[in-house]
Amino acid sequence: MALGKAIMLQGAGSNVGKSMLVAGLCRAAVRRGLTVAPFKPQNMSNNAAVTADGGEIGRAQALQARACGLDPVTDMNPILLKPETDMGAQVVVQGKRLTTAKARDYAKLKPQLMAPVLESFKRLKAAHDLVIVEGAGSPAEVNLRAGDIANMGFAVAADVPVVLIGDIDRGGVIAQIVGTQAVLDAGDAAMISGFLINKFRGDVSLFDDGYALIERTTGWPGFGTCPWFADAHKLPAEDALDLPKVSSGEGLNVAVLALSRIANFDDADPLAAESGVRLSMIRAGQAIPGDTDLVIIPGSKSTIGDLAFLRAQGWDIDLAAHLRRGGRVLGICGGYQMLGTRIEDPDGIEGPPGATEGLGHLDVVTRMTPDKRLTRVRATHAASGAEFSGYEIHIGRTEGRDLQRPFGFVDGAAEGAISGDGRVMGSYLHGMFADDGFRAAFLAAMGAAPSGVAYDAGVDAALDALADHLEAHLDVTGLLGLAR
Repeated sequence: MALGKAIMLQGAGSNVGKSMLVAGLCRAAVRRGLTVAPFKPQNMSNNAAVTADGGEIGRAQALQARACGLDPVTDMNPILLKPETDMGAQVVVQGKRLTTAKARDYAKLKPQLMAPVLESFKRLKAAHDLVIVEGAGSPAEVNLRAGDIANMGFAVAADVPVVLIGDIDRGGVIAQIVGTQAVLDAGDAAMISGFLINKFRGDVSLFDDGYALIERTTGWPGFGTCPWFADAHKLPAEDALDLPKVSSGEGLNVAVLALSRIANFDDADPLAAESGVRLSMIRAGQAIPGDTDLVIIPGSKSTIGDLAFLRAQGWDIDLAAHLRRGGRVLGICGGYQMLGTRIEDPDGIEGPPGATEGLGHLDVVTRMTPDKRLTRVRATHAASGAEFSGYEIHIGRTEGRDLQRPFGFVDGAAEGAISGDGRVMGSYLHGMFADDGFRAAFLAAMGAAPSGVAYDAGVDAALDALADHLEAHLDVTGLLGLAR
């Protein structure tokens, strides 16, 4: 079977812009007439997408798939780590939960995960002209090299050439790249075919001497210096730390609680794109503003843990005051579960077995169950009749009297719940606000004026602009020519 070619982008540190660069290169390669697929051997993120084959992968790979004109599949991200605590994470292999492991235990597990990683990679190569691979973290973390499946361990095993990315925005980019070469062993260093500089602000020519110094010192060719991409905010963020504090809109004030294990936080991105919405991310230590019209409690990878976090911030008191003032609340997935009267966890799925008192704003009870629901749905909003697409990705089943007033309907069955006064809403459906028709109907019910923005079209336009940006500032032809 003929296999396509591949190239890998690795970072000289975390958060250097790998995900966005891969998305832009994917779109640029597709526009050259190639069939292209993204691949990330191992991702750590609670921002997950439900795939066409019924699994889950990191949403960054779903965005990259979109840049390729593909429906995302689990092979694009065969190992997904979803942090549940500071010490442990759920391990998802080829779209399905394998186990929950602490960091030390995961290190012992990694050697057996290379086989599914290479299996998924080979399937993508067999189906496409080009696979663009994204590393995780940095290859300079040589203390983690043994059993590595995310960076050089994968590159060597799959024989994929590597381009190293340095982030000049945070400073020290010369040391990032030269230092990476210094700590790599000869075999790993030989896999690197060049470097590029990302996130430059200002006059790029001011870095010419530094760029030349890196080339002379490392012997690696450079493929360009990429200026800061001004439209980056129009693309879904992979890391919750990248979320803007306040959107630029004016009108309806929406506050999103930045939970410690916030999941699928791109649910709110389409609202931030509305000119008639001022969306604020409320972070630890901040109060919910008194002029807020709608509070959104988003999804969480650890509902019970984040409920305790919410209370520790005093947000439970703020929510009660918000509702007394006539405000509204929407809980999505884990946020929906928190709004109920009780969360039962008899099997200890999220911690010690037991039950936790909820916020009590919806008359529902959630019982945690080991099985996870992963599905794409087409739903109808009960209040407006607007149809929309969404997806479910959660554990737990919710029952109670407020389900008699559903948020919506899926295949004719009631979904979600609304309080008796209509001001507290809960739903398991992610992605609802990406549907322009539903978003307009929902905002109109909130008293806001929808702007008519076409959200999905805007994301595609941003991907095209990103590809144009890379073509203008990087040697894209040379980069793609490295693939083998």
